[in-house]
Amino acid sequence: MSRETTVQRTVGDTDLLRVRNLKTRFFTEEGQVNAVEGVSFDVRDNEILGIVGESGSGKSVTALSVIDLIESPGRVTDGEVWYRNPDLAAEFGDDPDVGIDGDHVDLRTVPKGVRRALRGPAFSTIFQDPMSSFNPSITVGEQIAEAVEVQRRARSNPRSTRSRTQGYGLVNYIVDGLVPGRSYVDEESMDRAIDLLSQVGIPDPAERAEEYPHQFSGGMLQRAMIAQALAGEPDLLIADEPTTALDVTIQAQILELLREIQDDRGMSIVLITHDLGVVARMCDRVCVMYAGEVVERGSLADVFDNPTHPYTQGLLGSIPDLQDPRPRLQPIEGNVPGLLDSEMGDRCYFADRCPKAMVDCLEKPPEFDVGDGPEHRTRCVLAERNYDPADALSSDRFGDGGESE
Repeated sequence: MSRETTVQRTVGDTDLLRVRNLKTRFFTEEGQVNAVEGVSFDVRDNEILGIVGESGSGKSVTALSVIDLIESPGRVTDGEVWYRNPDLAAEFGDDPDVGIDGDHVDLRTVPKGVRRALRGPAFSTIFQDPMSSFNPSITVGEQIAEAVEVQRRARSNPRSTRSRTQGYGLVNYIVDGLVPGRSYVDEESMDRAIDLLSQVGIPDPAERAEEYPHQFSGGMLQRAMIAQALAGEPDLLIADEPTTALDVTIQAQILELLREIQDDRGMSIVLITHDLGVVARMCDRVCVMYAGEVVERGSLADVFDNPTHPYTQGLLGSIPDLQDPRPRLQPIEGNVPGLLDSEMGDRCYFADRCPKAMVDCLEKPPEFDVGDGPEHRTRCVLAERNYDPADALSSDRFGDGGESE
C-alpha cells in the first residue's frame, strides 16, 4: 500500500498526555470482559496520533477510558492518565493523594468532578454517529451554543470549574423553560455557535443554526459535531471514526477540515479508525490495537514501511494497492476474540489467527524494541527472532474459544 505525501507539521517534544498501563473491564453476566488490557501511549503537542484496529479491538473504549466516560457495567480498574496542566498541578501540589510529575497530573487520582470539568476545555470528542449524538428536539445551533455557554461560565468563574453547569440546577432549568425570554444560553454564546458553524464550512450558518439535526445531511451534521467539539477550545481532540458512514468525497472533506483545524489551532488529535488509508494521510505516529492491547507502535514510516507484528502485516495486506491492483488481497483469517477473561489465557492473543505462531507465542509477550526507529516497538517475539517452521504451532492447537488446549 502506498502512502500519500502529507504536509509535515512540527510536532512538539513535550507530551501533552501520557497514558500508562490503562485497564478497563466490563463486568457482565457472562463474565469479566477485558476491553482494555494494559494500554500505554503518549500524545505530543501539535501531533496527530492514530489508533487503528478492527472493530472490537478496544480503540473506542480506550478513548472513553482516558476521558472517564466509561459507563456501568464497565470500570477503569488500573492505570494512569497524565495530563500536562500547570494550573492543575499547582492546585493539587500539596495533596498527597494526587499524582504530580512536574506540570503533569495523573487524572485518575483527582476527584471525579475535576475530571468531568476537563471535558470541553481540555478534551473534546467527535463521536462515530452524529445523528445519535445530537438531541433531535433541539436546534443544532442551540446545542452548540450550550457547549459554548458552559465553557464561557467556567472561564468567568474558574473556582467553580468542577461544576459542569456552574450552579445551574433543576430550579433554574424550570424557570428558564417557563419564563418568556429567559434562557440558559445568552446571545453571545449563540453568536459564537454560528461562528463555529461557519468555521467548519457550513454555508448560511445563521440560518442553519435554526434547523434541527434531521434537516442536516450526514456530512453537515458531522461538521456540526466538530463545531461543538471545538466550543471549549480543547487541548486534545479525540476523533472516533469521524468518517464512518460518509461517502468517499465527504470523508475527504472531513479529514481535510480536521487537518486545517489542527494546523490553525495547534492542538493535538487522537484519530481512532479502522482505515489505514486515513492513518497514512493524517497521522504522525500510529498505535495498532488488537484484543485490547497495543501490539505495535511507532512513526508512520516505522509501521508502514517495516511492519513487524503479523497483525499489522495482515492489516496492510488486506488493503488494495492503487498503484498495482493486480496482487490478490490477503485477508486475516478468523475473528477478533470476545475478550472474556475466562477464554483469553495468558498468551499472545493473536496466536490463534497468526500464520507465524510458534511455541513461544503460548507465553505472554512483552514489548520489544524493533530497532529501526527509536520508538518502534511491538508485542511480538518476531522482533527478537525469525520465524522457524520447526517451532510452528499446529492448526488445531487452539479450541473454539481461542484458549490453548
